[in-house]
Amino acid sequence: MAWVIERNGPRGTSFMAVYRNPDGSQRSAGVYHTRRAALRAAQREEDKIGEGRWHDAALGAITFKDYVEKDWLPSKHIEATTRAAYVSNLDKHFFPFLGARSMSKITASTVQDWVTKATADGLSPCSVRKYHTMLHSIFKRAARDRIILTNPCEHTELPKVITRRSRTLTPEEFDALIGAIPERHRLMVETAIETGMRWGELVALRPRHIDFLRRTLTVEETIVEVSRHHSPTGQRMVVKPYPKDNEPRTFGVHPGWLDAVAEHITAQAIGRDDLLFPTEAGTPISRNTFRTRIWLPAVKASGVDFNVRMHDLRHAHASWLLAGGSDLRSVMDRMGHAQIQTTQKYLHALPDADQKNLDALTRITKRRRPTP
Repeated sequence: MAWVIERNGPRGTSFMAVYRNPDGSQRSAGVYHTRRAALRAAQREEDKIGEGRWHDAALGAITFKDYVEKDWLPSKHIEATTRAAYVSNLDKHFFPFLGARSMSKITASTVQDWVTKATADGLSPCSVRKYHTMLHSIFKRAARDRIILTNPCEHTELPKVITRRSRTLTPEEFDALIGAIPERHRLMVETAIETGMRWGELVALRPRHIDFLRRTLTVEETIVEVSRHHSPTGQRMVVKPYPKDNEPRTFGVHPGWLDAVAEHITAQAIGRDDLLFPTEAGTPISRNTFRTRIWLPAVKASGVDFNVRMHDLRHAHASWLLAGGSDLRSVMDRMGHAQIQTTQKYLHALPDADQKNLDALTRITKRRRPTP
């Protein structure tokens, strides 16, 4: 119940509004000249408590950086590599702009200013949205903790992401590309198109993951590359004993690929637990090093007329399967997609897909025409 404490001093009588917070502690709602005003102020605070709108304004004085580092980040149950990525993003994108500000002083306009500045500084709309999602998570937790009343990220105007239809590498273009890849790395690139594995899964592949008798391959490890500054182990390459989405997957592979891998293992004297495609020093291949020294020169030499990435081999793998008649569910399982919607985007990715649609429509139209 709200109440008033009367105080008599040199300047006369004053009245302090008093109530109890949700923890039962006595709190002041201010000092007033009349008992009536003090009682109303105390009652307003009690009404907020009853409606679930009350919060301790003093808590909002904590800075954004202190709250994130002392409360939000320690509460996240995430992979060490994911934590390293969060810290890197915070250091680069958020702490310079928001770090020293009190949580209670960060408004919707403040967040909008960050979006405007990030966009002006050249951050892509897709990246702005991704980082805004992280920021939203921070303030959502702060609102739940009663650090702030509302989430200032709720109604941010974000830049529009224009989805551009990307080209899919055709089998003919891949033949030209693989011919430009140095011999030492050719089997690794062929493995990428054969299996559709992600880069981290590809460079983590070991002979023990391959069942030559059953002609299957199991994806059960991945290697994540992080900066040493943010690495949980101090190493740039961090091995995770499971792939993305935490789900190992097993799928079939061609006998021809198995023969090439068996020959590669014998020629290089690769042990069962060794990396199948390591550097000359036996360490995992760096994605950026491979891209700049091997991949980009090969793309240029191949004559392929668009900016194809190593990751696009994964896209091509899924598109070729679907174009060849594979069903969505089996391709989804093979690719390790968590949602079938991710697989669906590859349905009509090949250049001749629409022509196939027109051919099918022509066949149906001919059937409908009456015989003269």
